[in-house]
Amino acid sequence: MRIIFMGTPEFAVPSLDILVRSGYEVVAVITATDKMGGRGNKTLLESAVKQYAVKKNLLVLQPKNLKNEAFQASLKALKADLQIVVAFRMLPEAVWNMPPLGTLNLHGSLLPKYRGAAPINWAVINGDKETGLTTFKLKHEIDTGELIHQSSIPIHDLDTAGTIHDKLMHLGPELILRTVQDIQNDTVSYSPQDETLVSKAPKIFHQDCAIDLNQPGIAVFNFIRGMSPYPAGWIMVEESKKLKIFRTKLGEKLDAKEKVGDQQSDFKTYWNIASKDCWISLEEVQLTGKKRMKIKEFLNGYKPDLKNLLEN
Repeated sequence: MRIIFMGTPEFAVPSLDILVRSGYEVVAVITATDKMGGRGNKTLLESAVKQYAVKKNLLVLQPKNLKNEAFQASLKALKADLQIVVAFRMLPEAVWNMPPLGTLNLHGSLLPKYRGAAPINWAVINGDKETGLTTFKLKHEIDTGELIHQSSIPIHDLDTAGTIHDKLMHLGPELILRTVQDIQNDTVSYSPQDETLVSKAPKIFHQDCAIDLNQPGIAVFNFIRGMSPYPAGWIMVEESKKLKIFRTKLGEKLDAKEKVGDQQSDFKTYWNIASKDCWISLEEVQLTGKKRMKIKEFLNGYKPDLKNLLEN
């Protein structure tokens, strides 16, 4: 079976690796174009998938435009039987409908839940107790294709989007391999998605990361977990400084005199902020221009102004 693999970040590398190690003929790897980055944007950055593919002497294609006729001609000339997409961008129909066995995608949720760009983040933000991965066959509408296989994992109270990302990254290869084997052996079965169970996981923009302290404590706690470590939830502190918050824990309920936005600190070991119904204890933070730090280390060099955050 001739396979074309499409992916860009580290999340996709283990899925590509298992195909290579299992002896499948990966005739090409499609990934993002190189970008300038690092200090002063002076370093050429290659995707994690490209770095892996180069080490394995795989053909790498990096089209700027997937609709480009020359690119599509080169893709067709490879005569792939199947295409596999893991953490890549949207494909035009001429690309995903090209191979005779179609194109399958690995998605970071239990579809039809969390269709969209940020399924891991939204599962944690919403306080779900379970998430997982789905392989499905691509069709016109995003994340709507027929389901092939799913695998689930629990979301624990201390999990973040980052820890769930890493768990799913290492769960993906087994699901990809099982799916490809079923397709190869003609034992694959496809199931339509239940449209009554659909939920969305839209892309998260910078303004979406602002922490709303007017929410109940558990909602604030889950929001911070779901944004950690990237893109990271934030609040504004004095002098218009942005404080990213990566880890917290729930504290005591507010009393009658305490209100949303109040703060507590001994300036040495703890810094608490008030949500709608309880205190949130900050455990790991990062102030603009500074490194990420545990709260004790942070307070060693920063003394918060304990005015009400909503009145600053």
